[in-house]
Amino acid sequence: MINKLIQSSAFKRILIFVFIAIVLYAMRSMINLILLTFIFTFLMDRLVQFIERKIPLNRKLLVVISYASIVGLLSYGLVMYLPMIANEITTLIKQLTAFYTSKHDNVVLNYLVERIEKINITNYLEQGVAYLLKSFSGISKVGLEILMALLLSLFFLLEKPRLVEFTKKFKTSKVASIYEEIEFFAHKFVRTFGKVIEAQLIIALVNCILTTISLWILDFPQLGGLSIMVFILGLIPVAGVIISLIPLVIIAYSIGGIMTVLYIAIAIAIIHGIEAYILNPNLMSSKTNLPVFYTFIVLIFSEHFFGVWGLIVGIPVFVFLLDILDVTDNEKV
Repeated sequence: MINKLIQSSAFKRILIFVFIAIVLYAMRSMINLILLTFIFTFLMDRLVQFIERKIPLNRKLLVVISYASIVGLLSYGLVMYLPMIANEITTLIKQLTAFYTSKHDNVVLNYLVERIEKINITNYLEQGVAYLLKSFSGISKVGLEILMALLLSLFFLLEKPRLVEFTKKFKTSKVASIYEEIEFFAHKFVRTFGKVIEAQLIIALVNCILTTISLWILDFPQLGGLSIMVFILGLIPVAGVIISLIPLVIIAYSIGGIMTVLYIAIAIAIIHGIEAYILNPNLMSSKTNLPVFYTFIVLIFSEHFFGVWGLIVGIPVFVFLLDILDVTDNEKV
């Protein structure tokens, strides 16, 4: 009985999965580089495939042009707009701080501010500033990791056909059985994790554009800083909308009172409705249609174990595990 269990394909698959998890844990200091390389490679490959269908050019030439265009646009944006955005974010932080430290005519707001003060909001602000300073001090390391990830993804895409052919040789090698299981997990990972990351990015971009237009109509200040905040928080499923709503409501009350708060709440509700009923059904598979409770539980645990990365990749990793376990939504199959 035990021998049959050990020799079964399911046991071997679980064993290899545990081995991969242990290897990744041992390489946790490189997890940023690994995740960034995969994300860049997957997204750029999808972009090149899309352009290739529209413009029949040599694949390598398309890869080089795509990377050169994106890196050029990012570099131009950083040089031209980074100082302005940094100034807007600084002003935004000062504005939020001033809101907390000043008294208001509204009794409800005064009560909320008092409750916030009782949970030592100043300590959290100090921790946040310390975290930001630490992040800026390690900006060279982050920049190097992004550069390395871009280079690795570029080399991968330039030699993708050759890499695929070379990797297939393991099917006839002495580690063929192990290779088949790793290939199984790789296909599942690309199909679920990659697709969910792509969908999250598109949804965050659409939400950012629609929210920025709404803020511009309502005459909000610091649009650059707010749009970046909305985009980054938009990468966090469900919770990102709620988190971004808090500073938006505070700023809305500061510039226009309760009516502006009502307008921004209506605008965010409409945008969230577009995400929930139009974008999600078209971009996400049935397996990613998780109950809100499950979504928050996954986000809480993934943030605890993986930090900021956990908020972004927690749901894709959970969906990947569901795919491996063949957990499907029977109502949508």
